[in-house]
Amino acid sequence: MVEIKTDAALETMRESGRVTARALAAVREAARPGVSLRDLDEIAHAVIRDAGAKPAFLDYHPGFAPTPYPGVICASVNDAIVHGIPTDYRLRDGDLLSVDCGAYLDGWASDSAISFTIGEADAEDQRLLDTTREALNAGIAAAVVGARIGDIAHAIGRVARTAGYGIPDGFGGHGIGRRMHEAPDVPNEGRPGRGYPLKHGLVLAIEPMLLAGGRDDYHPAADGWTLRTNDGSRAAHFEHTVAITNEGPRILTLP
Repeated sequence: MVEIKTDAALETMRESGRVTARALAAVREAARPGVSLRDLDEIAHAVIRDAGAKPAFLDYHPGFAPTPYPGVICASVNDAIVHGIPTDYRLRDGDLLSVDCGAYLDGWASDSAISFTIGEADAEDQRLLDTTREALNAGIAAAVVGARIGDIAHAIGRVARTAGYGIPDGFGGHGIGRRMHEAPDVPNEGRPGRGYPLKHGLVLAIEPMLLAGGRDDYHPAADGWTLRTNDGSRAAHFEHTVAITNEGPRILTLP
């Protein structure tokens, strides 16, 4: 069932989104060579806790996973696409890190992700990062009243495919509200004019994930959570929680 949010709920979700944005900003600032993924997880946890919010990912247990999720953030390095567990791995110069984070505040969820390199990005990584961010912006621009989910999917997929990047099969965005994952699904590729109609008060997590090698396949790592590219190529992931409004798309996870 798709839940349409009231304007009051959107305001609370905006406050939740600010918490998630602050957590991601703190992680980004702290990420440097020698810092462990677990260190970054603890930083995000402190920001969320100090805001009076709760981590959305910690102990989350979807059907596909063998165990509840053990972290506050997902920290995916290099060929890890999403769901990387924050371990004792210490970042190295040149690593490409994707960080996904979510929070609950007053019962409402927010979800956002960023990707960046440790140190200066080389040309290939920079192009991947720029294109994934462009795909997110294209998806958000298509999230207007009167359009459909397929319009968002088509906008994201067009950017990705034009640049020659892969899109992991079966993974994309989702509705969000009182729960982290709600209906409807938001694919990262699709046909325009299809799918659920976009209405004022619908809130979506829009999240392109692009694979540098151009393939769409991947495999789960031994931890049962992390997804890795089959060809070993790097991946990037950007995400915002976005409200569909009569005034246009409203990004709820900006700082």
